[in-house]
Amino acid sequence: MEHPLSQFKYCPKCGSAHFEVHNEKSKQCADCGFVYYFNPSSATVALILNERDELLVCRRAKEPAKGTLDLPGGFIDMTETGEEGVAREVREETGMKVAKAEYLFSLPNIYIYSGFPVHTLDMFFRCTVEDTLHFKAMDDAADLFFLPLKDIRTKEFGLGSIRKGVGIFLEDMRKNKSE
Repeated sequence: MEHPLSQFKYCPKCGSAHFEVHNEKSKQCADCGFVYYFNPSSATVALILNERDELLVCRRAKEPAKGTLDLPGGFIDMTETGEEGVAREVREETGMKVAKAEYLFSLPNIYIYSGFPVHTLDMFFRCTVEDTLHFKAMDDAADLFFLPLKDIRTKEFGLGSIRKGVGIFLEDMRKNKSE
């Protein structure tokens, strides 16, 4: 896969074509001196359990990995905190209102959008919602359902960071039950 910085041909400040690789995560303009740092985009993932310890999963409505399992979540808007972003994404994709969002862990990811690799930092939150009985697949979700933890197969999740994150979450749940 080509490095994402190779997509940027011109300086975003002055428009010069003398926009050259500065190091592995930045480019610098030889004309105006502007340095552009390529950093990951922030994204959130919601882990929502109902009273029967079933995990809310969705089926992706769009590429990448259309038709595979996923969790509610998405990109954080410019003025949002992680907690605000995960609450908004849950509302947009499920109609559910988040009462509490607890940060658990993060994972790096590469999300292919329109053929362009977007490096993300996916932040996983354990979310408590006001009502687990009323929800509807909306936005990026084609389907939405609760799945018993014992029936979850991580290989059915289409995105790498989600597969890994669900695996970490399930392992933590198993450890907590045995304590």
